[in-house]
Amino acid sequence: MTRKINILVVEDNVNVSIVLTARLESLGYRVCATVETGEDAIRAVDQHHPDLVTMDILLKGKMNGIDAATKIAQKTDIPIIFMTCLSDQTIFEEAIKTSPYGYIIKPYDINELRSAIEIAVVKHEATQSQKMLISRLQKALDEVKTLSGLLPICASCKRIRNEEDGSWQPIEDYIANHSDADFSHGICPECANRLYPELYQKKR
Repeated sequence: MTRKINILVVEDNVNVSIVLTARLESLGYRVCATVETGEDAIRAVDQHHPDLVTMDILLKGKMNGIDAATKIAQKTDIPIIFMTCLSDQTIFEEAIKTSPYGYIIKPYDINELRSAIEIAVVKHEATQSQKMLISRLQKALDEVKTLSGLLPICASCKRIRNEEDGSWQPIEDYIANHSDADFSHGICPECANRLYPELYQKKR
């Protein structure tokens, strides 16, 4: 990694937290904080803005790791890796509902830990890039058919100059090419009276 990854460790066992912190730092990561409860985890995310969270599922207090991850996901998309000694399928299915970036069963190998973190960070960066691309594409689609700015229009014939090639186009052609509007031709009463006075008078 070209930059140091800041990791929030959420673990209610002090000894496990100390070992995990030491292992993370030995791998070149920075532990920005360690907390023991889900409530503290939520506050720590707001305070430290970590790049990643390692989340134990069984925590002190009323909120477990899955609940805390759900709350965090409602406010931010920081990647979360669950770390637990529980291999129960029901717990696993509940955790998966929060869309975690990893799930590690304790005891774990340090290489497994590193791989999970690296994959989570790369996946998160790819997701962010995809969201930005989709946002830019949507903005481009919204603007591609929108008329804006000054339109050079002839005061006599009402043709509009096309900025792309300099040609002068009928106003209906220009608008049709630069917006989603379409035209149905008709004639207003004033023009009808001026151009076809006899026919217009008969209709009245």
